[in-house]
Amino acid sequence: MSAERLRSVDAYWRAANYLTAGQIYLMDNPLLRTPLERQHLKPRPLGHWGTSPGLNFIYAHLNRAIIDHDLDAMYVIGPGHGGPALFANAWLEGNYTRTRPDIARDGHGMATLFREFSFPGGVPSHVAPEVPGSIHEGGELGYSLAHAYGAALDNPNLLVACVIGDGEAETGPLAASWHSNKFINAATDGAVLPILHLNGYKIANPAVLARITDGELDCLLRGYGHHPIYVGGDDPQQLHQDMAAALSRAVAMISEIQNAARTASSPLPRPQWPMIVLRTPKGWTGPRQVDGLPVEGTWRSHQVPIADVRTDPQHRRQFVEWLYSYHPDELFDEMGCPTTLVTDNIPAPERQMGANPNANGGLLLTPLHLPAFKEFAVSTVRPGDATAEPTRTLGRYLCEVMVRNACYRNFRLFGPDETASNRLGDVYDVTEKQWNAAVLPTDEHLAHDGRVLEVLSEHLCQGWLEGYLLTGRHGLLNSYEAFAHVVDSMVNQHAKWLKVSRQLPWRAPIASLNYLITSHVWRQDHNGFSHQDPGFIDHVANKRAEIARIYLPPDANTLLSVAAHCLASRDYINVIVAGKNDAPVWLTAEQAALHCARGADIFEWASTDAGSVPDVVLACAGDVPTTEVLAAVSILRNRLPKLKIRVVNVVDLFRLQSDTQHSHGMTDAEYDTLFTTDRPVIFAYHGYPSLIHRLTYRRRNHQHLHVRGYLEEGATTTPFDMLVLNKMDRFQLVIDTIDLTPRLDGPGASALRADMLATQDRHRDWIRTYGEDMPEVTDWRWDPNTE
Repeated sequence: MSAERLRSVDAYWRAANYLTAGQIYLMDNPLLRTPLERQHLKPRPLGHWGTSPGLNFIYAHLNRAIIDHDLDAMYVIGPGHGGPALFANAWLEGNYTRTRPDIARDGHGMATLFREFSFPGGVPSHVAPEVPGSIHEGGELGYSLAHAYGAALDNPNLLVACVIGDGEAETGPLAASWHSNKFINAATDGAVLPILHLNGYKIANPAVLARITDGELDCLLRGYGHHPIYVGGDDPQQLHQDMAAALSRAVAMISEIQNAARTASSPLPRPQWPMIVLRTPKGWTGPRQVDGLPVEGTWRSHQVPIADVRTDPQHRRQFVEWLYSYHPDELFDEMGCPTTLVTDNIPAPERQMGANPNANGGLLLTPLHLPAFKEFAVSTVRPGDATAEPTRTLGRYLCEVMVRNACYRNFRLFGPDETASNRLGDVYDVTEKQWNAAVLPTDEHLAHDGRVLEVLSEHLCQGWLEGYLLTGRHGLLNSYEAFAHVVDSMVNQHAKWLKVSRQLPWRAPIASLNYLITSHVWRQDHNGFSHQDPGFIDHVANKRAEIARIYLPPDANTLLSVAAHCLASRDYINVIVAGKNDAPVWLTAEQAALHCARGADIFEWASTDAGSVPDVVLACAGDVPTTEVLAAVSILRNRLPKLKIRVVNVVDLFRLQSDTQHSHGMTDAEYDTLFTTDRPVIFAYHGYPSLIHRLTYRRRNHQHLHVRGYLEEGATTTPFDMLVLNKMDRFQLVIDTIDLTPRLDGPGASALRADMLATQDRHRDWIRTYGEDMPEVTDWRWDPNTE
């Protein structure tokens, strides 16, 4: 850099550092133009200083690179508690003022910026939706690199600079994320520039990658497929020059890789993408010592390096000396506005990282061109006269979604090595799995460019998808039900992001995060107890009502209807639970659309109450519970023909909740119309029974609600035995009906109950003899003569 450019970059960095420290400590007197008094200081300083100077340093140099190379770049922050640094840079650019006109880029605005940071009624201490240019929640330790790669997919002109803290680098998700470069197509995707920031410490302990030898670190990073460029030291002037050279070199390498891939007649071997390893002291430029103890370059600088500035005069003097060390009079004019020395290092508005539209992806969102789901529906005339594998049916629909949106390159399918296992393999008729590592003759459906991404890491699949959605595209993640839990904490953070972003008028809605949860608990008999867990539903049910949606379609046609609805939705977390095994189709396409629109309704064709008050309600939610309820109803109708039965099926789980708690909830009158106010309700549910009770505890008829579901009983056994072990089989439902319906106390009911118990015993003997379920179970079909 020239001396003039060096002065501007350094001034910008000093200004960002000043603003960062000010946010942590100050309530007023932002430019220290009057003597600092107790009332100017926050009673409880909060924030994270240690990582912030490094983040500001990188931001300053990325600005220079954007100006010099006309880059379309965005910034993903792994050390998310460096929130004050990102607020500082957004304010310097003017983008914070753009989203918050009340916080002007002058002394008055600076005072508000300082006061609001990590303060009641203000903004959080970490990178959050309130920060322009951000897509990565500060609480998401371990996911920054996955988000960055998701943002780069199908974004050929975008450079995503991703800062990885050395503490974050110790997490499992981040360790797996280094493999993301094997899935990037240099011809059609953008580039990710990882910047591993080694400042030596976490909260109170040394960081592993900062303490291994240089040779070991280099072998590790090159083994991951990167070309590391090293920058380090504590002399700011030399480090500025070294960082500028490193960034220019990295940008040149990326350009060379992309130009070669985009002009080659056939795919090239996988490149070694550049990355930067930056070593700086933790808490760099802050207090070197406090009370005789070293601070800069140690773990003591992690949060608030000087603790008692409000009550300790010596600490207050040291704080003032620290802020004056940045020479604020060179950085801010009389009005508190940044001087030209600072603003010369800010790119043009359309190139600023805080204004990059990819970081407000809803602005770029093109709605999916969705086919009519009825074109892919299973043909059926009467309930149960056809069978289908629900997810295979959905796979054919997703093929057409990919075809119709191919020119937009805005839809992808993500999954942990389970797309074919989950019966979605028909998508390979129209696309391949994107893959940029070695390919053997025995491999299938691998290509440099594909719309399916598979890697055996739920963390990566979720991280890629989130990055893809947050930058304005669409997708769906399919997973085995028991292992969806791996991303529980990522669901938490995305839900929090959606909640806050919905409250920010400048944040445009993004496509919903869609989960297809399949290979579920009731069909994991062959894999055993370790694969049997429906609790992901419970986890999502705890999220905010305006965010969470849970659907349990009973057959293939309702699955199509639900999926079409979810793919068109915005700003939700949609969980769809559906089986992949051959199962009855209960509803026509038209009936499925109506049933899904209602969310919960009576299966009139299976009920015998004929519009009168029933003796008992048999309810169901989920494909296997629906089959079991209908099988139980067929037994009851045959053996106890005078019993008035009502069958209620629930597709949208939140319909059970009150309309005062969830926008999808039923009014009390609607609920009572379906479930009655005083009759026994036997509810066969896909997951843990307690969730149904929690959703309905305010209902008038709750005391008569009896829920059957998963009881944490499992084994390597047969499909039907899973139901018997958890007391949700059809025979148990018949027994429950007899036990809970007051009028069923005659000899016919007693004989039927005894038969059901005997049949359960016969089932146990049968599977231990033959290793498969009884023919009367496997061959059962709904008898239209009972309608």
